[in-house]
Amino acid sequence: MTSATETTPGSSAQRERRRRILDATIALAEEGGFDAVQMRAVADDADVALGTLYRYFPSKIHLLVTARGRQFERAEEQSRNRQVPGDTPHERVMYILGATTKALQQQPNLTEALTRAFMFADASVVDEIHFVGMKLTAMITRAIDGTDDNREPTEEDTAIVRVIRDVWFTALLGWVTGRTAADDVTNAVDVAVRLLLRRLHGRRRSDQRGLRPVRRRR
Repeated sequence: MTSATETTPGSSAQRERRRRILDATIALAEEGGFDAVQMRAVADDADVALGTLYRYFPSKIHLLVTARGRQFERAEEQSRNRQVPGDTPHERVMYILGATTKALQQQPNLTEALTRAFMFADASVVDEIHFVGMKLTAMITRAIDGTDDNREPTEEDTAIVRVIRDVWFTALLGWVTGRTAADDVTNAVDVAVRLLLRRLHGRRRSDQRGLRPVRRRR
């Protein structure tokens, strides 16, 4: 029952209980960061028994990664059927990532908690992390295409977003730990996006040239 999606199967009471748990998790993280999210405190604030909380989420890492997944799910739903501003794939992707980064940096305690959760996540949280990756991939793929179509991402799309995500996460980790400045996050991501999309554009141009009809010599 740790899937990040808000459309998790179950009774209305179970979905409501799950919503309260995630709301309490985010509220505690906003107030005090990673250390403030304690299972007992979440259970008390969500008005559920501690044993019930553990049946839904085995650890605070599962809680925080699932909370991040819910945020990305909502952002991805809002981005559907909406044109992303920008004249080029680079501009559109950076619009998405720049706006998201700015929002995260306006909530430093929450961002610190969510980022540390990803850092500590092990194989038991793979489904929750995959869910976050799927939502981010969908948003960035639409930004690259410059359309509001909801096509299935290719393996190349997924690989590109995985690299962007890793660079973004590393840059955010540097910011939340005080090693780098806020602007360094956007700058690092901008370099990665520019290089990756340049390579993607070059490959697509090569593919298009390969599909051109061969002219017969007279």
